[in-house]
Amino acid sequence: MITISVLGLDQYVVGHYSKDHTDNLAQLFECDEEDINFYAPNASLFHQGVDQTSWNVLLIIRASNKYEAVESRVVDYLLKTFSEFSIHVQIEFAYFEEEHFYEKINEEYPRFITQDNLVEEGEEETPEDPDGCEADPADRADLNPDDPNQLYLGDALHGVEGKIAVKKASSGAKPVKK
Repeated sequence: MITISVLGLDQYVVGHYSKDHTDNLAQLFECDEEDINFYAPNASLFHQGVDQTSWNVLLIIRASNKYEAVESRVVDYLLKTFSEFSIHVQIEFAYFEEEHFYEKINEEYPRFITQDNLVEEGEEETPEDPDGCEADPADRADLNPDDPNQLYLGDALHGVEGKIAVKKASSGAKPVKK
């Protein structure tokens, strides 16, 4: 497992960097692509109270000590490629003994989310009534109306539309035409 933490660079830039450079880094580390992860917190790097984002970038690479032998190749590549996004780049390696790394991989699921198995927002199927309209979420069997933590997905204004119209009329507000 190799974790590359990137401080002082926008997380979306790091996401694109990860997509474009993981293959090359895996070759330099002499490991599988699955062994490399990037960590890009939604945070900035500060010096004396001034945000250094994209001016100064600090890379912290946590890896098994078996990768120490390829460190110089990796450093050259990271300094070159991260200089495209930052003025100054610093790299710090933190090695650990491999026997102190543990994992549990659930074989029922893909190892990583990829573009091929990613479900985009709005792709989830919505139950429909026979007439083609969306079903009332209150009719869903998985909802428990007695659960105080359950989100209400129904029409919160059902039955009070008339009262709202009367209130608007008495306040002088003009009705909105649909």
